[in-house]
Amino acid sequence: AFALSVPPALSRPRPLTKASRQVALRQIHNGVFVRLNKATIEMLRLVTPYIAWGYPSLKTVRELVYKRGHGKINGQRVPLIDNSIIERELGKFGIICMEDLIHEIYTCGPHFREVNRFFWPFKLSSPKGGMNAKVNHFVEGGDCGNREALINEFIAKML
Repeated sequence: AFALSVPPALSRPRPLTKASRQVALRQIHNGVFVRLNKATIEMLRLVTPYIAWGYPSLKTVRELVYKRGHGKINGQRVPLIDNSIIERELGKFGIICMEDLIHEIYTCGPHFREVNRFFWPFKLSSPKGGMNAKVNHFVEGGDCGNREALINEFIAKML
């Protein structure tokens, strides 16, 4: 799944700020990939008023990685412009190119955790056409909450 921080309508209570930090969503319009299990689903439910999340398609994952993908190397944000960067950092896991990164993220493969830690959170633009309603949940016509497959359109507006 892909989780994306949207502008809060109200200030976040402290426990929710802590939970959003654990999901690595510290800034508005930042996005991260999340492996869904019982614990992460509960954490996403806690911070639902402040994030949009869903299940991106392979095309969307590929666009995110190629257009906005940056790696974390020695605590520095490094653009992924060359496969040698990926091979040097993740070669020990058998990941040597961008397509291997995309495949590992999309399929939630055995080295998803290492690949996800390698990625810097995706910094996206504000959506073209603006937000719908920050206060409401997605099913009520707003922007936050679980969008399922409709996250693809939302991310496309932000790339």
